[in-house]
Amino acid sequence: MTITYLDLAPAQRDGLDGLPFDGNHLVSGPPGSGKSVLVAQRAVMLALTGTPVVVLTYSNLLRQSLKASVHALGPADRSIRVMTAHRWLTEWYGTTPPGNGGGWYDWEALWNRAAEAPPTTGPVLVVDEGQDLPPEFYLLCRMLKARMTVFADECQRLTDTNSTLDEISRNLGRHTRHELDGNHRNTDQIADFAAQFHIGKATPALPGRQGPVPRLHRFHERGAADLLVLLAQSQPRKTIGVIAATKHMQFSLLGSIQNRAPRIKPQLYTSQSRGNLYRNLDLARPGIVIVHRASAKGLSFDTVVIPDTHQDAATDPTSAGLRMSYYVMATRARHELHLGYEGDTEPPLLAQVGRGVLQRG
Repeated sequence: MTITYLDLAPAQRDGLDGLPFDGNHLVSGPPGSGKSVLVAQRAVMLALTGTPVVVLTYSNLLRQSLKASVHALGPADRSIRVMTAHRWLTEWYGTTPPGNGGGWYDWEALWNRAAEAPPTTGPVLVVDEGQDLPPEFYLLCRMLKARMTVFADECQRLTDTNSTLDEISRNLGRHTRHELDGNHRNTDQIADFAAQFHIGKATPALPGRQGPVPRLHRFHERGAADLLVLLAQSQPRKTIGVIAATKHMQFSLLGSIQNRAPRIKPQLYTSQSRGNLYRNLDLARPGIVIVHRASAKGLSFDTVVIPDTHQDAATDPTSAGLRMSYYVMATRARHELHLGYEGDTEPPLLAQVGRGVLQRG
């Protein structure tokens, strides 16, 4: 069997080759360790054995990103399907399952359906950002005798219905556990800034690649749009991810950029769009992509701009949820990171970051 590796460091390649084809596996690692790249490669390797594979995500935007990677590598017969977990559960159930009022489904109903179903060969699943799926999901997959490879990092939880690594381990049943280390995405300066908000047991080691120190801007009205136009014009071949706190900020920036520089053609994603507009993006195209914080997980951009940190000024800076959010957002950046705020005072969370780690102005 010939395996084509995609942007893998030697340690990543060795870890991938060390995963048995059979059984359940939990692979954990910090941001930049290459989990999403390994998800695509793992799915391809399993599919090359003749087994249909389903890649699952919580986020629809991450699904789009992974689908492009998988299909660039994958078998021509498209034996790998990339889906959100919600979509896969609906397809398996046969119709939209009853809801539980929390954004997920009535797990009792799904478990009952699984218990009543005739014995079949379990599905082969590869899960990215597995910490964002609830513990009940893994119990269901165990009932379905699914063969699973789950990539996760509980320091990047996205929702309140997440699973810890221990919960995933417990609910998978018999499995092997593997750990990734290293940061193959960020520069030393970006990783150092992100480390100020890390809440795990051990701060990941800093990478050796160098770049500019992250910068904090005090914006006047519409100042964020001015910065984005400047970045897009000076970096025409780069991807620029804008991670906004509110839908209002997303559309405000979109309109301002379109008015100032129509040729830039920024893209915007919102999960609340009812049609294809603002739902399907070309993430391989250089330029500006405006996303909500809730959709940023698993993505990466050459440059990241977090334009509205003043939205967090009233939040306790010691809040684990807030710190985790900044940890995730900052680590989306491969080379350059900008943060911005409006008003006279820096948000408390950022005011405590030293000037050697975060430049001002």
